[in-house]
Amino acid sequence: MKSAYVKGRKPTSREVALKVLARVEEDHSYSNLLLNRELQQSRLARPDAALATELVYGTIQRQNTIDYFLADFVRQGIDKLQPWVRSLLRLSFYQLYYLDRIPAHAAVHEAVEIAKRRGHAGIAGLVNAVLRGVLRRRGELEVPQELPPIRRISLRHSHPEWLVARWIRQYGESEAEQMCAANNEPPLPSARVNLRRHTRDELVRLLREDGFEAAPSPLAPAGLTARGNGSLALTRWYSQGDLTIQDESSMLVAEVAAPLPGMRVLDCCAAPGGKTTHLAEKMDDLGEVWACDLHPHKGKLIEEQAKRLGLTSIRIQISDARRLGDCFARESFDRILLDAPCSGLGVIRRKPEIKWSKTEADITAISRIQRDILEAVHPLLKPGGLLVYSTCTVAREENEAAIEAFLQSHPEFSPAKEAVEGLPGHVNEAFRQQGWLQILPHQHHSDGFFIARLRKNPSG
Repeated sequence: MKSAYVKGRKPTSREVALKVLARVEEDHSYSNLLLNRELQQSRLARPDAALATELVYGTIQRQNTIDYFLADFVRQGIDKLQPWVRSLLRLSFYQLYYLDRIPAHAAVHEAVEIAKRRGHAGIAGLVNAVLRGVLRRRGELEVPQELPPIRRISLRHSHPEWLVARWIRQYGESEAEQMCAANNEPPLPSARVNLRRHTRDELVRLLREDGFEAAPSPLAPAGLTARGNGSLALTRWYSQGDLTIQDESSMLVAEVAAPLPGMRVLDCCAAPGGKTTHLAEKMDDLGEVWACDLHPHKGKLIEEQAKRLGLTSIRIQISDARRLGDCFARESFDRILLDAPCSGLGVIRRKPEIKWSKTEADITAISRIQRDILEAVHPLLKPGGLLVYSTCTVAREENEAAIEAFLQSHPEFSPAKEAVEGLPGHVNEAFRQQGWLQILPHQHHSDGFFIARLRKNPSG
């Protein structure tokens, strides 16, 4: 196979997308990290970068549906193809079937040209024949409605059958289908306002004057959404520390922890620092927020975010969260946040490859790690203090079941069922009823998230 790009020639959107897709499949890399790196290196114009982004995420999101349809056109079987050829056919099919704005002849022509440059005439002929066949029969390609529910939802919304079956068991067929559909929608751009510098309404107004379609978040008290006019991360508002890019569900975690100025707070698995800096902002940068992570380079990411936001109360501890008992004294923190490592099944719209790379065995394995971290850090909480446990997943084993098992083993803890000032009524109702909240990805167009709030009894 020849090089992905021709030396001396600027790559096209489709070439950049192909390189990312092939690497995701071969190396199991994260699509967002690879894509960001390739876009920086290729220096595509904004419209071309937008197309490359659409092709990468759309192709991964619809992968098993695309493969289902392509199976009728690839005689030797799509699994027998070289990974880059398979990726080329997938991204080309995605354009022909899912994107109305892409001229069919342009998609087919460039796919054939890429096949010639990266492979040989035989591969180019195969690509041409397959895509011409797709064009001829495009109007006939539909997922049969009469399929069994698991198979139908799996193919219509492109999720693995094991995951669809699990969600039907947990949430019912209708809710499971809504979750799968929501995972294929683009995430809504959102940010957290640094309330030490601006009110939310003030920053919404400033962003609107800057050309954004900005609005206050209906879910997160410090949150806003902003469409249009490019990435919020490239604005002066970001660089000067007026906002932090963060999902609306994620913003609720520090709100639920409700730290006060002067407190000592532990963030056990802190990188890249979004929740850490939110905690410090809510404390008006008074007190200590200990941000812990296993990797030194991730500790530097947290330091960079703290510096950008003008926060001085954040301290870095490089440690395995399961060893934090060796780093800090017992009962020395007023608040502990454990944003636990998890399966990530609530952030599929942001990292679509998760649904193809994860297995049920992964959920079991990560549940053990979550349990071990909880056991290690809970003794560090003062009597009367709050332990907030959160994940970006919708798997019961990692969420409700994990908290129920912890409470059964630790009667000195109980759900903190009081309302949290500033949170929406339905969010507070969930905490009042059970002490925890499960957000599903279709409910607020935000990430799927679980947040539990536990109080250590004042008597210890």
